Amino acid sequence: MNDPCRSPIYIDRLLDAPDQIAEILRKHSPYFPVQRYLHNDAEHRAVSGPGAMIVAPNFRGDWAYDRPMVDGAEIFLDNPKLADAACTIFDTDRIRPQQVYSNITWQLPYPQGNGHTDVPAFRGINRTRYPIWILHVMGRSGLFENERIRIATAVAWFYEGTDGGFQYWPNGPDAPPASHQGDIFNTAIVGDNDRMFHRVLPVGDPKRGMLSGMSLNTRLEYVHADEWRISDRETLARPDWSELRVSVSWKAMVFRDVREERMVDSGADDISFDEVVRRFTDDLEGRGIAYVPPTDPLRDPAFVETLSSTYVREPSQYS
Repeated sequence: MNDPCRSPIYIDRLLDAPDQIAEILRKHSPYFPVQRYLHNDAEHRAVSGPGAMIVAPNFRGDWAYDRPMVDGAEIFLDNPKLADAACTIFDTDRIRPQQVYSNITWQLPYPQGNGHTDVPAFRGINRTRYPIWILHVMGRSGLFENERIRIATAVAWFYEGTDGGFQYWPNGPDAPPASHQGDIFNTAIVGDNDRMFHRVLPVGDPKRGMLSGMSLNTRLEYVHADEWRISDRETLARPDWSELRVSVSWKAMVFRDVREERMVDSGADDISFDEVVRRFTDDLEGRGIAYVPPTDPLRDPAFVETLSSTYVREPSQYS
């Protein structure tokens, strides 16, 4: 059954000591562009819609996956406010916090895409074994709802600027969006981000434009005091801490009951990748869409393009 998108919950003053976030980020730098999760333009379009992949000053740091990966991640992974909100949204008391990661953005003068959904997970098919583009297309297609693992997502902000807000579509992509902006420091929104479209609003002074000269090897690293450096063979920029839009995302698996939790853990009803390809090709043929059978479905740009053009959509309503 295809569950509807769940209404999000807003949390004010998430952490008692929000200054810890800066300490964690300084301690565990450097950070690399989020686009490193993708291999080419076709995979980018499968995740984010039309347009070529641009390496932007948006950097990612992984803090936890099933267990803490960096010191301090526990303040998010085991956060009771986030867990309580997730249980309320999904009407359950069976929850398993799983992922924590940070995003650090500098000088992004245009919205980050036209609205996207997060990387979903399915029984037997998740991001530890498969590229994120196939997970996105599986989630958008609606062909794998029986195998979908329900995931609650929280996004928390530790940025004191008035730009760089959060826009989201709680009532679906064809309804007007809502915006969370202004004083967003130490606030969070918990929601169903695998289904709810959302995006970052512009960050920084639009007159300065996008930072040029970046590649997948560009790094953001802490220097000293409030100074950071973006470099790629040479120094590209020296942003001040106050200019960096920091958000931290938290994800938890949620289960309807003990039976569902045991089914996920056992792997007894996992879907195989061969079955994923079969469902896609059967559906393409049923729609009358021509395609060339791929020899490597995960890396064939033509097949990736066919799937993304067939199943990936964007919000139709903007504020």
